[in-house]
Amino acid sequence: MRAVVLEAFQEPLEVQEVDRPEPEPHGVVARVDGCGVCRSDWHCWQGDWDWFGYRPDPPHVLGHEPCGTVVEVGSEVENVTEGDAIAIPFNFACGKCTLCRNGRENICENHVGLGFMNEAPGAFAEEVHIPNADINAVPLPADISTDTAAGIGCRFMTSYHGMAHQGDVGNGEDVVVHGCGGIGLSAIHIADALGANVIGVDLMPEKLEKAEELGAVGTVDASQVDDPAKAVRDMTDGGADVSVDALGIATTCQNAVNSLRKGGRHVQIGLTTSDEAGMVPLPTDEFVAKEIEFVGSLGLQPSRYPEMLNMIRAGKIDPTKLVSETITLDDVPDTLAAMSDYDTLGIPVCTEFA
Repeated sequence: MRAVVLEAFQEPLEVQEVDRPEPEPHGVVARVDGCGVCRSDWHCWQGDWDWFGYRPDPPHVLGHEPCGTVVEVGSEVENVTEGDAIAIPFNFACGKCTLCRNGRENICENHVGLGFMNEAPGAFAEEVHIPNADINAVPLPADISTDTAAGIGCRFMTSYHGMAHQGDVGNGEDVVVHGCGGIGLSAIHIADALGANVIGVDLMPEKLEKAEELGAVGTVDASQVDDPAKAVRDMTDGGADVSVDALGIATTCQNAVNSLRKGGRHVQIGLTTSDEAGMVPLPTDEFVAKEIEFVGSLGLQPSRYPEMLNMIRAGKIDPTKLVSETITLDDVPDTLAAMSDYDTLGIPVCTEFA
C-alpha cells in the first residue's frame, strides 16, 4: 500500500510502497477514509518531542488524525466488525490499567501515540492498524458523514476535551485563545458553542478573520500591539476567566497566562518545540497570588466521544467548518512543509490515498 514515510528527520518526506498491516488478535485494520494533516505531524517530522517519547525511529509512517472503515478484525475483538465506520483517537489505550478503568484512557498508563511511536505506524496510508480495538475504535453514527468524521481528529477532539472538560468552560465566561491554528480555531468554535465569549489572538489577519467566522467576539493582532495580554485584560475588564495556549511556544504560553483575571484557569494544549524542549518559564508567584489554575489537555477519551458526536449531530459544533482543503496523499509532504512558515489555515484533510 502507499504511505507517507519519514526516512530522516527534517529531510523531505516521501510517498512509498509499504507492507499492509495485519491485525493483532486484539486489533483491527481500517481503510483510511480521511486523515487530517496536523502541526503535530510537522513536529514529529522535525524530530521534536523526544523528551516525552514521541520520537519514532525512521523509517516510520506518519499521520494521527484518521477516520476509517474496518476491513479486517483480530480473533479476540468482540465489539467491532468488518464494515464498521469508526473514528480513531491518536491516544491509543490499553483498556485495563487503573487510569483506563477510571475514565482517563487518554492518559493510559500504557499509552501509545498513533504515528508518533514505533508501536503504532501512522495513518497517512491506505490502511492503519488499531490495537485494543474494543476501546480504541470508536463507532460512528450512521448520520455522521466521512467529511465530518475526517475533521474530528486530534485538533478538534483535543480542543473539545480542553474546553468542555479540562477548562470546564461555561456560559458567559470570557475565554481567550492564543494561537489560531487548527487547535486554536477548534477551541474557539467549541468554546463559543459552550456559551463563552471568546477572543482569538494571533499574528496573521486571515486567521483572526477565521476566528471571528467561528464565533470569536473579538480578536487581538499580536503583531500590532506591544502587550497582547494587556490588550486581552482591557477587553475583558480585568482578564479572561479561561486562557488557552494552542501553539506551545514560550511567548503564547506566557501571554495566555498573563491574560487571566484572578481565579482564572489556563489550559495548555499546545506542545513545545525543540527551542523550549518542554520547559517554559512562568510567573509562579502570580499563580499563588491570583490563585490561577494551570491544567494540561491531551486528546479525548474514547469513552467520551459520544458526547462530542451528539453535539455534532445536534448542529451545535461542526468540524467541517475547520476543514480548509482536501488533498491527496501525494500532497501531504508539501502541506507539512508549508507548516514551517505557519502557512496553513484551519485543518487540511487528506481524503485520497490510492
